[in-house]
Amino acid sequence: MQEIIIVIDFGSQYTQLIARRVRELRVYSEILPCGVSLSEIKKKKPMGIILSGGPSSVYEPQAPTIDPEIFNLNIPILGICYGMQLIAHLLGGEVLEAEKREYGKAILYVEDFSDLFSDIKQHSVVWMSHADRINKLPEGFRRIAYTENSPYAAVANKDRKIYALQFHPEVAHTEEGIKILKNFIFKICGCIGQWDMHSFVKRAIQEIKDKVGNCKVVCAVSGGVDSTVTAVLVHEAVRDALTCIFVDNGLLREGERQKVEEMLRDNFHINLKVIDASERFLKKLKGIKDPEVKRKRIGAEFIRVFEEEAKKIEGVKFLAQGTLYPDVIESVSFKGPSATIKSHHNVGGLLKRMKLKLIEPLRELFKDEVRQLGKELGIPDEILYRHPFPGPGLAIRCIGEVTKEKLDILRQADRIVSEEIEKAGLYQKLWQAFAVLLPVKTVGVMGDERTYEYTVALRAVYSVDGMTADWARLPYEVLERLSNRIINEVRGVNRVVYDVTSKPPGTIEWE
Repeated sequence: MQEIIIVIDFGSQYTQLIARRVRELRVYSEILPCGVSLSEIKKKKPMGIILSGGPSSVYEPQAPTIDPEIFNLNIPILGICYGMQLIAHLLGGEVLEAEKREYGKAILYVEDFSDLFSDIKQHSVVWMSHADRINKLPEGFRRIAYTENSPYAAVANKDRKIYALQFHPEVAHTEEGIKILKNFIFKICGCIGQWDMHSFVKRAIQEIKDKVGNCKVVCAVSGGVDSTVTAVLVHEAVRDALTCIFVDNGLLREGERQKVEEMLRDNFHINLKVIDASERFLKKLKGIKDPEVKRKRIGAEFIRVFEEEAKKIEGVKFLAQGTLYPDVIESVSFKGPSATIKSHHNVGGLLKRMKLKLIEPLRELFKDEVRQLGKELGIPDEILYRHPFPGPGLAIRCIGEVTKEKLDILRQADRIVSEEIEKAGLYQKLWQAFAVLLPVKTVGVMGDERTYEYTVALRAVYSVDGMTADWARLPYEVLERLSNRIINEVRGVNRVVYDVTSKPPGTIEWE
C-alpha cells in the first residue's frame, strides 16, 4: 500500500511547496481543500496530516476551518502557521492579534530535542509570516521552541501526536526546515519513503491498461514537455491503441514539426497524424489585433481541427491529456476569487461532444516530477528541459495583426535567440528567452541607405514556476551578438530592444 501524507490547504501561497518537500523525501503527498470531510480523509488512509498556513485569522467569522474530530483520528498532525493557530483555537486555546507582527527571518530557540526537533541546532534561522499569535495553549500542549517575538514558536501534545509550528519549515529560508519535516514524516508518522518515479511508472502503466482495456486512445501533442511525456507513458501502456495528433497551426517555431515527428514517430514508434492547418489558422486571425480574441480563436480552431481528425479514428473512447497537479489543485483548493489574466486553451471541450473519457496520467505530478518521469521513460533532455512555449504559439509574440510575413520574420529572430542563448551556456539557467515582433517600424541606416523596418524586442527571464519572474541580466556581449545577428540576418528588422520588466507587474509573454 502506498504511503501518503495529506496536506490540507487553508489558502497559503506555500501549500504546493509543502507537498513538494514531502515528495522530495520520497513519500507521496496529496493536497486536499480545507472543506474536506473526515470520511474522505479516512478513505485515503494517510500516515500523517499537515495543516497549511493561510491568510485568514482563526477568530474571524468566515475563517476557514476543519472538523475538530480530525484530532481524534489517531493520525499524527503537524500545523504550520495558520494551521498551528487553528489547532490552538479548536482545542480550547486562545489566539489573538500579535502586538508586533513577525515577517521574515527570526532565530528559533529549541527547548526539546526529541522527535520533531531531533538533531536540530539549538539556535537556527526560521522564516516567519504571521500577524496573530497563540496567547494561551490548549490543555495537554507544551512549548518546545520559541523566538524573541513568539513565545510559542513550536508546541506539541506528544500523547496525541499533534505538533504545531508558527514558522514555515517548507521554505528555503528556514535553515533546518527539511530536517524538521523529515523528523515529522519518518520519526513521528513512521513512513519508510518508497515513492519514486520508477514505482510511479509501473503503477501508472497498470492503471492506464486497466482503464482503457481494448479501447483506443487519442492524444493531442504539441512538442512540449507535458504532452510528450503523456504520449510516451500512454504508449507504454496501450501501444498501437494510441494515436497522437499534431496540429501544425502555422504558429510554431522553426523546425518544430520535424522535431515532433522525429521524437514520437521515429524514436518511440507512436502512431502520429500530422495535420497542416496553417492556412485555416491564418484566415481566422486575419485582421485580429486583440490578444484575448487571438487566443480564443486559436483555441476554438484547434479544437475544431482536432475533433475532425479524432472522428476519423474508429473505436476511440479515451482522450489523454497532460494535466499537471497544480492545475488540479487550482480547481479544488481553498482559493479566493481571482481575475482572468489570459485565456488558456486545451482539448477539454471535446469530452462531451465526442463522448470521450479522460485519461490524465500526470495529474498527480508537479512539473519537476514530470521531467523526472520523462527521464525514466527515456525522453532526451532537449525535450524535457526546453523552455515553455505558449499554446497560441508565435501569434502572441507577434503583437497586433498576425500575417505570414510577420511570422516568417519572427521565426528567424526566435531561432537566432535560441542559438545564441545555447552558445552562451545560458539556456538551462533561464526559464524563457524569446523574440517578440512589435507593430512598430523605425528609421534606420543600412549600407548608406535609409530603412524603415520592424523592431524586435528580446525577452529573457529567470523563474521557478512561471508565477513570478525576474528579467535576466544577460551579458552585454550576448545582447550585442543577438542584436547584430538579428539585424544582419533577418530581412525586415532594423532595431532590437531588450525588455527589463519583471513579473509582476508585467507578464512573461507580451500578450
